Amino acid sequence: MEFWGVLISGVLVSWWVLSVNGANLPPCQFPAIYNFGDSNSDTGGISAAFEPIRAPYGVPYFHKPSGRDSDGRLIIDFIAERLKLPYLHAYLNSLGANFRHGANFATGGSTIRRPNETIYEYGISPFGLDMQIIQFEQFKARATEMYNQAKDPSEKDKLPRPEDFSKALYTFDIGQNDLSVGFRKLSFDQLRASIPDIINQLASAVHHLYEQRGRSFWIHNTGPIGCLPVNFFYILNPEPGYVDQYGCVKKQNEMAMEFNRQLKDRVIKLRTELPEASITLVDVYTAKIAMIGNAKNLGMADPLKPCCGYHVNYDHVWCGNKAIINKTEVFGASCKNPSMFVSWDGVHYTQAANQYVADRTLNGSLSDPAILITQACHKQ
Repeated sequence: MEFWGVLISGVLVSWWVLSVNGANLPPCQFPAIYNFGDSNSDTGGISAAFEPIRAPYGVPYFHKPSGRDSDGRLIIDFIAERLKLPYLHAYLNSLGANFRHGANFATGGSTIRRPNETIYEYGISPFGLDMQIIQFEQFKARATEMYNQAKDPSEKDKLPRPEDFSKALYTFDIGQNDLSVGFRKLSFDQLRASIPDIINQLASAVHHLYEQRGRSFWIHNTGPIGCLPVNFFYILNPEPGYVDQYGCVKKQNEMAMEFNRQLKDRVIKLRTELPEASITLVDVYTAKIAMIGNAKNLGMADPLKPCCGYHVNYDHVWCGNKAIINKTEVFGASCKNPSMFVSWDGVHYTQAANQYVADRTLNGSLSDPAILITQACHKQ
């Protein structure tokens, strides 16, 4: 067993690199991944449904826009690589999609709770988690029917095998937008009071998938939302007590930690409610805050400064957009070296940051139970 840790603001954050619980378990042969989430794991859904995400998004790695809110790969892409599966096509992408090895129902701006505002107001997706589950149920029913009716093998090759739904890995990365909406619309006390309902709706989604024969679940908690650089676009000199030791919005991170505490408690109950399920809760919060707190020692730029976009004092041009500032057209361009940055555009992480988090979560060292993602079919 190898010990790994980093020093963050004088505090040692450490974890064990497996051998842990899963040392003697055989690897699972996941034939597919079905993902549910927001922009942290959207591989083209919101681009297919609305206006495509434009360059320079995707260009540094994919050499063209890829439907991802990043310069390159997301954590879900690293999950697919680790499981030796192709990158997931978005369910909403009607052209060129192959769903043999799964589908991605995540869309940028999605919430766990059903939204009550349009995407044109604050970017909240109409495809909340309940709608993503409905889409999955329809997808499963139609894909099974089409597979069974197909006469040409080439038709079947793009469809999931009906027996694979019970063997697939079901992944979740959602909840951040529920908090961001709450910060905008509610007091902190009101938002805290709403967390149990948000968590229960996530648990309800897991129940629905279990009823559809889903058995292996990989659930991310939410990250340190108070560390997103967008929080400081219009607050250049925060008051004392506004930020924590990492320079992040203290109350927002405290709310994220409360969300994660309640999520952990609910997952424990889910394991008793769904006796045949293997449910792994993944602590991406700790991985992200470790990266942010240790960015300088990792050779990375200020984690509270985005790579892409024009942000000078109170003048802001979002990544990929144009605007007139002081009678001059300004383009929100990418920095020269995105791999040195934590934040891509002020809201979303770079590929380098996503890889850092993936490297420290897929090995099980920040998971409950402590199990490799390749062994996540085994009930602990």
